[in-house]
Amino acid sequence: MSVPTWDGVTTSSAFQEAELSTRNILADAAKIYDWERVLTILGKRQDLVNATRPHGQSHYTVLHQAAHGGAPAEVVQQLIAIGAWRTLRTSQAERAVDIALRQGHMELLPLLTPVLAREIVPTILQAIQDHFHAVIWARLAERNLAVDMRLPELEPLLELERPTMWFPVPGMYGGFSYELSAVAGSPALISESWSRVVGGSGQRHLVSPHGSVLLDEGFV
Repeated sequence: MSVPTWDGVTTSSAFQEAELSTRNILADAAKIYDWERVLTILGKRQDLVNATRPHGQSHYTVLHQAAHGGAPAEVVQQLIAIGAWRTLRTSQAERAVDIALRQGHMELLPLLTPVLAREIVPTILQAIQDHFHAVIWARLAERNLAVDMRLPELEPLLELERPTMWFPVPGMYGGFSYELSAVAGSPALISESWSRVVGGSGQRHLVSPHGSVLLDEGFV
């Protein structure tokens, strides 16, 4: 099974024309609740199931739009089966289940309520996420990269049986592999980052609610 990818690119200029077109067509179809077209596109590009519109402000995925429009239950089930994350939040911090509740689509709440493989106290997870973001920005500064991105949010890891993701960074020729772990029974994150065009660029960090520690470097 492939490792899920955090789709953090937010600028249209980062995509080739064909890729940008596909992403916009998918976002347009979801916005007008054209589920047949949405599922046709995702049948060929399952990797876009958690993508948002390039340069979009709402950070709505197809599952958020399904919740907003009260999509048929079988459509929601198919999106989840493809890999849609029920914990993923919009720019207004709403999950799909929150949107369905706000819109009055009560029949979708059982389907959209996140099913977690593990639980971490939200404040602890947020602290780990904040320190992970600091590691990312520090690594990008080393490469003099100023990239407009949506940095990884860790909540979707709670849904995954194997809590690992890959975050590719444009211009870095690499990115960040990260996995939820534990140290002495306390939640933590292991981050490995590298650029494949720079020998010995690899770094491994342990990220906890209290900060980050460099464990290893010089690999890759």
